[in-house]
Amino acid sequence: MSKYEPDERGYWGEFGGRFVPETLVAPLDELTAGYFALRSDEEFNREFNYYLRDFAGRPTPLYFAERLTEKLGGARIFLKREDLTHTGAHKINNAIGQILLARRMGKTRIIAETGAGQHGVATATVCARFGLECVIYMGTEDIRRQELNVFRMRMLGAEVRGVDSGSRTLKDAINESLRDWVTNVSNTYYLLGSALGPHPYPLMVRDFQSVIGREAREQFLAREGSLPDALVACVGGGSNAIGLFHAFLEDNVRMIGVEAGGSGDELGMHAARFAAGGHIGILQGTKSYVLQDAAGQVAATHSISAGLDYASIGPEHSYLRSIGRVEYASASDDEAFAAFKELSATEGIIPALETAHGIAHAIRIAPTLPREATMIVNLSGRGDKDLMSVAEYENGRAER
Repeated sequence: MSKYEPDERGYWGEFGGRFVPETLVAPLDELTAGYFALRSDEEFNREFNYYLRDFAGRPTPLYFAERLTEKLGGARIFLKREDLTHTGAHKINNAIGQILLARRMGKTRIIAETGAGQHGVATATVCARFGLECVIYMGTEDIRRQELNVFRMRMLGAEVRGVDSGSRTLKDAINESLRDWVTNVSNTYYLLGSALGPHPYPLMVRDFQSVIGREAREQFLAREGSLPDALVACVGGGSNAIGLFHAFLEDNVRMIGVEAGGSGDELGMHAARFAAGGHIGILQGTKSYVLQDAAGQVAATHSISAGLDYASIGPEHSYLRSIGRVEYASASDDEAFAAFKELSATEGIIPALETAHGIAHAIRIAPTLPREATMIVNLSGRGDKDLMSVAEYENGRAER
């Protein structure tokens, strides 16, 4: 077995596993058996690839950002255009895979959590396609920040339930989703959106998102006749990043995940799990790095981007960092805001605020690399959903 695959209990090294109440053991066992029965099934994978192609619009282009490259004067920057998928982000890949699994398992009701709203939109979309009941949990702070995506979910027929507890963001939406699942296990499928949570979710989400890296690897080889020197992707829970990285793990390619540096280094001002305040712990079913205070309590987080505003990170990312295979950096709110504007004005592409963190790091390191160097940045989503947040942030900066 490859060192990049988890063991049968869902551990990558010491990270991962399944830490859940007894009431969730049986549904997780059912999910694990269902997924592994289909993981190598030719008919299932044929159906999955059909919907990726004809419904989601894959393969997505690998685009050379010529003007940004010229402006920075260093490495050549390529963008993997996940923003061009149906619904506007990489989240649709996983939503398609899991909805097909849910149907094979005979589930008629789908629940999901969402932060930035893109996973909620993707889940509502596939539920509409297959005529399944859909309930989306979303923190009320994220509802405020992502009003457009909430409207999209409701237009698609989903019920959006606001969560008013805790920080009213992604962590709290996941809590409510788990409570719902415990209560309605017989007919309900929990379509978790990122590479976190109890086994088998981190593995399953990674598998469904790995189409990103397989395509990028093939496209880059066809174009350049070699592999890229570096890969860059933003990291919240970590699904878009692990989706890009996975196909390159055995290659001599540098990989960098970019967390949310927020507005400062103190706890509560950022969501950088590998920075100060990040320690190994257990949150929402898995063992990974978690932002914690001195008493070991889960710390508050902050990010300009709703999708990166989470106190933990997928366990595979913690493992890849622990063995030195992937580097992790952070970009501040101000840096992400500047990168959002830079890519929009230079390439005519408005990125999601989450994606802008990856762009910010590319802008930071590209000038330090030789002109013959190459990097792929995963453009994980488009920025339509964030325009009001950006305007609000810009107005706030002007008032300081």
